[in-house]
Amino acid sequence: MTTYTLVGRDGRPHASPTPGTLGGHRRTKVYGRLDCPGALRWIAKGKYVTHRVFFADEDTAIAAGFRPCHTCLPDQYRVWRDATT
Repeated sequence: MTTYTLVGRDGRPHASPTPGTLGGHRRTKVYGRLDCPGALRWIAKGKYVTHRVFFADEDTAIAAGFRPCHTCLPDQYRVWRDATT
């Protein structure tokens, strides 16, 4: 059986039998879709992978202290931005 490492609501990694639905960057605390063009560009340059984390869902990413990506989640980003300014 394949095991995946996901970040939980507490911000700590844990084993999961199912893959994550969202990816994030540990240092910038940004989460987004797995097919995010911005993240894929950085991955192609070899810059992003060592700080990549995965989440089961959006609620977990938010609880762990991450914010939405403005590139692939523009609506969620606007809501987050408006709530924090």
